[in-house]
Amino acid sequence: MNGIPQPVQVICKVPVVGPPGLPHTRRGRNSDPVTVSIETTPVPSADADAGEVRRRQLPKRRAWRPATELAVDLGTANTLVLVKGEGVVLNEPSVAAVDQATGNIMGIGLDAKRMLGRTPDGILAVRPMKDGVIANFEVAEKMLRHFLRLVIDRTIFKVKPTVIVCVPSGITEVERRAVRDSARSAGVKRLLMVAEPMAAAIGVGLPVDTPVGSMVIDIGGGTTNIAVIALGGIVCDASIRTGGDELDQAIVQFMRKNYSLLIGEPTAERIKIKLGSAVPLDREEEMDVKGRDLVSGLPKTVRVDSSGVRDAIQEPVSRIVNAVRRALEMTPPELASDILERGIVLTGGGSLIRGLDMLLMDETGLPVRVDEDPLTSVVRGTGRILDDYSKYGNVLTT
Repeated sequence: MNGIPQPVQVICKVPVVGPPGLPHTRRGRNSDPVTVSIETTPVPSADADAGEVRRRQLPKRRAWRPATELAVDLGTANTLVLVKGEGVVLNEPSVAAVDQATGNIMGIGLDAKRMLGRTPDGILAVRPMKDGVIANFEVAEKMLRHFLRLVIDRTIFKVKPTVIVCVPSGITEVERRAVRDSARSAGVKRLLMVAEPMAAAIGVGLPVDTPVGSMVIDIGGGTTNIAVIALGGIVCDASIRTGGDELDQAIVQFMRKNYSLLIGEPTAERIKIKLGSAVPLDREEEMDVKGRDLVSGLPKTVRVDSSGVRDAIQEPVSRIVNAVRRALEMTPPELASDILERGIVLTGGGSLIRGLDMLLMDETGLPVRVDEDPLTSVVRGTGRILDDYSKYGNVLTT
């Protein structure tokens, strides 16, 4: 039933044979048969087994090796944790649900993200990271401690880890101190920081330690970091507080203005993923959007096409393009020639907007490519730093 194998009862008759020498034991051909009931579980088919694995997550085997060195991408939208020698072990939304009366955490990660826009009075689903930095210190500290505990509890021997945290390139000293204090409160032994564009460049395999210039654009949930990198340092950069969240807010305002429909951020994110584009598509798409009618106050469904969504997100996309131009204007001419030859690499979740690479290519005249796995490029680069301190140690700060 529902793909789960059910026990089957098998009835068989066997003669009773006792140990020899006992007077009450009858041995021989005419021994009385006894009915024995045996429950067996049939071997499930491949389809049923796959469905069962999808429905429930099997507990992971606990490892003996302690997680002593971790890389954390504390992003506005998602938090990723990488363990040295294992790879990415945690990828959760940076959302926490808080009980306003007691201050207790009701849920963190995916459980809390499902509560966005659905919480009753007294429970608030918040995102402690805003524009790439910590906006709510207490919630961010509890969220980071929860994520680190999930990773550390996977091992039998538990130690305080050394952690490298990715931060935006334009972070201030006050925001840097907030990251430092929250990590120490979460039980980190030693904290190091690395700029997100530098980690992204290392993650996509750019030669950051050579005199050849490389340009990377990391479009995250709260910030867009643009950097030209050479000889293990950032030669020139531009960091703007525009990212995926700005695109979501633009779609919310577009639906409110054009359709008199009020929608939440999760719905706007779904529209952005399905219909969002930076250039006209060969085949425009449509989807039904549900929300609350601002005129009647009743639930309502409207049909939205990708051309309207493209117009809605045009302003934040143009801000990203202008930031790329500013970074190129500050680039030394020798490095500019390298970028003209090698091109620009796009990383981060915002780079998945369809046609964004084509738009940047048209606006700058430079070759642009999107990384194969842009969502994890930053934390993968931080993992490479963990693997080779001697090569990349100069990019770290405290």
